[in-house]
Amino acid sequence: MTGFALPRPVDRIEEGSEVAGMGSYAITGAASGMGRATAEQLRRDGHTVIGVDLRETDVVADLSTPHGRAAAAGQVLDRAGGRLDGAVCAAGLGGIRGRDRAVLQVNYYGVVDLLDAWRPALAAARNSKVVVFGSNSTTLTPMVPDGAVRALLDGNPDKALRVVKRFGRRSAHFAYASSKMAVTRWARRAAVSPRWAGVGIRLNVLAPGVMATPLLDEQLAGGQRREIEQLAVPIGGRGRPEDAGAWVRFMLSPAADFLCGAVIFLDGGSDAYFRTDDWPASTGPVGVIRYQRRARAWRKGAAGSA
Repeated sequence: MTGFALPRPVDRIEEGSEVAGMGSYAITGAASGMGRATAEQLRRDGHTVIGVDLRETDVVADLSTPHGRAAAAGQVLDRAGGRLDGAVCAAGLGGIRGRDRAVLQVNYYGVVDLLDAWRPALAAARNSKVVVFGSNSTTLTPMVPDGAVRALLDGNPDKALRVVKRFGRRSAHFAYASSKMAVTRWARRAAVSPRWAGVGIRLNVLAPGVMATPLLDEQLAGGQRREIEQLAVPIGGRGRPEDAGAWVRFMLSPAADFLCGAVIFLDGGSDAYFRTDDWPASTGPVGVIRYQRRARAWRKGAAGSA
């Protein structure tokens, strides 16, 4: 592991500065659901929003194809003039039978490819923030196939598709959970790296649960009603898109300057109910070795940047 180049102190900008004023934000999935709620809140605040979706927004593009992702990334950069104060990756497809490939492409590569393309524009702002929409399915879905997750992280969507197809009629569930677990792992790995934190980009994940969105309506109509309605939600009910929008608004604000690599569950307590004692957890002997290696790499990087 290479040394970590520490961000300069000036990269943390206090409220009242230029960065705390009006900014330009790219939002995927901006035409409906939580993406739309986020876009509306930011526009009411006076920010410039560049929406990306399949319809009814600034940049119309299909994120399930490499060509569509490249077109979306380029058009956003053109509109932003080479600088973005933040990005919100809210576009996503639910686990509906018959579209496993599209789910993997949109939910994982529709985030990673766009953020990679936008990273220089985000770095240009010196204090930008990115919110990736994950899902509590990453912890509530039993036995998410790690082979599919690793394949996505390795840039091999065909292998990931083969892995989830082994689950037959249940493949849609595992395609969705695998895509969200992979993008969450990618976000946490990237968040603390020199390419992201090292240039002042704060990258975090919002993991919603059962939210009253068009995606949920589609899942209810697609044969998942019983499973969804019987899911344990300790606080009761369903989340609202505007609640997610408010959380994203906070995660893009100066109050989140010290938030980096976090996964925030917005799910009414479902994750805490099913995974109560899973974390914080001891690392064990193998984890100690990993900690020591990363600590040495950090110290080496800190010394090099002094």
